[in-house]
Amino acid sequence: MSSDFPTASDLAAAVQGGQDPRQAVQTARARAEADPFNALISVLSAEQIEAQAAEVSRRLAAGETLPLAGVPSVIKDNLNLIGTATTCGSRMLAHYVSPYTASAVLKLQRAGAIIVGKANMDEFAMGSSTETGAFGATLNPWDASRVPGGTSGGSAAAVVSGMVPLSLGSDTGGSVRQPAGFTGVYGFKPTYGRVSRSGLVSHASSLDQIGPFATSARDLALILDAISGHDPHDATSLDAAPNFVASLGHDLKGLRVGVISESLGGNTAGVEAALNTMLDALKELGASVGEISLPTLQHAVAAYYLISTPEASSNLARYDGMVYGTRVDASDVNTSMSSARGQNFGREVKRRILIGTYALSSGYYDAYYSKAMKVRRLIADDFNRAFGQFDILVTPTSPFPAFKRGEKVSDPVAMYAADVDTVGVSLAGLPALSVPAGFETVNGVRLPVGIQLIAPALSDEQLLTVADALERSGAVKVELSPR
Repeated sequence: MSSDFPTASDLAAAVQGGQDPRQAVQTARARAEADPFNALISVLSAEQIEAQAAEVSRRLAAGETLPLAGVPSVIKDNLNLIGTATTCGSRMLAHYVSPYTASAVLKLQRAGAIIVGKANMDEFAMGSSTETGAFGATLNPWDASRVPGGTSGGSAAAVVSGMVPLSLGSDTGGSVRQPAGFTGVYGFKPTYGRVSRSGLVSHASSLDQIGPFATSARDLALILDAISGHDPHDATSLDAAPNFVASLGHDLKGLRVGVISESLGGNTAGVEAALNTMLDALKELGASVGEISLPTLQHAVAAYYLISTPEASSNLARYDGMVYGTRVDASDVNTSMSSARGQNFGREVKRRILIGTYALSSGYYDAYYSKAMKVRRLIADDFNRAFGQFDILVTPTSPFPAFKRGEKVSDPVAMYAADVDTVGVSLAGLPALSVPAGFETVNGVRLPVGIQLIAPALSDEQLLTVADALERSGAVKVELSPR
């Protein structure tokens, strides 16, 4: 970590010890205003940030314990924050101002964090590169000619560039983990339901999950303890008390690590080397390593898109310019609605609406959506079988490091395949963590590589135990990108 911007845990300790919370957030806001990577869609006003800092000071003076006291953070722009624009990276919601705050964001603020901005994203969280949003592409801070991953690329770029030490994204098929891998930070997708989705604008409701980015295992533990837990506003949230900080500081002796054999083909040399180095580090820490096949994963990408696009089609039906979304005046209601959707949705969103509507249409539901749901069950069964033999599973986060901007935009199938190592985990609803695992040099440029750790459902804390042990051993270290 950069010495001029400490970790969230160090920052919080300083504020708890008497440092003015405005000091760090003023630095963060200045960097957010500069933002050379288009990581943010909007920055909160000085008055809005000052009000949050004053509330932190008041609560500390009243004797409250705030584990994230004064820590500047950003949130993806599909998370509602009262009084701020929530655009989802779309012209359809360009003028929408949130009337309430998402539960996870509210919990983050209750822990003392201060929100300084809303992060850029693929439109309605549909993409794999943070290129499809209406407000321009986010640049990878390690190489501005490359993507930071998607759809939470703005949240990842804000952390690795030293703008803020913590951020929130959302992960539907890998949208926290893949950007974390492409930018070299930690990115965590909790078990489905561990973090409330209330206030998260829906993409695919059975897959969406809010997850954090951070630069240390301890920071991850602090934010996950803050945002996890049951929420009466979300019927799918789980009544599982978070215990992440307590998971730190343990050894890995006896840990059984399984490498998914289906993830071993098609990786670049740098990714392959990073995976082998990670496995060697786990062995040195006392873990045993073996290999296991999950044959149904070969169908994961197809099943994912035949489930996520119908759900997206259904969720986005509400944006018609009448009740939700930017209205287009026309001679009649039907023309107004079709014009609103035609003019305000981007190409990728339209593509997924069309695919999803087709898959749900009469005569095709059983052929596509219904079969994909059966494959989803088989994938979950494969994971359950694997966890009978191993405690955690390991894959690359992506078969390759960050690709060039524009490289895959014209080839949707190639873009969808970028999530080949992450979508199966989402279909099974499992927790997974992308761990920074070094760099691959491409044409003279160092590009981060991520390794994905996967645990059984509700064993989220175990991933933090592993990450913390790797970090303490020196096998994992986050580097901020040069500014």
